Amino acid sequence: MLMFWTYIIYAEKFDKYYIGFTGDLQGRLTAHNHPKNKGYTKRFQPWILVYSRTFEKKEDAMDHEKYLKSLKSKMAIQDLLKK
Repeated sequence: MLMFWTYIIYAEKFDKYYIGFTGDLQGRLTAHNHPKNKGYTKRFQPWILVYSRTFEKKEDAMDHEKYLKSLKSKMAIQDLLKK
């Protein structure tokens, strides 16, 4: 069965969080940390996975990603991570 994840990664050096969703959690984390990454997350490497939640449907993972991004607060994310 194909699974999807919503995830939060953290760059300690920059005290930055990044929220996303994927169908390949380990591959996505590797891509965020890859030296040839040319995206937004490149400048904040290295990233560590601090949160993930599994979903059976892509739409549910996307909805959860939207919800997490709607929090718009580092404190709200940190509260979520404490749970």
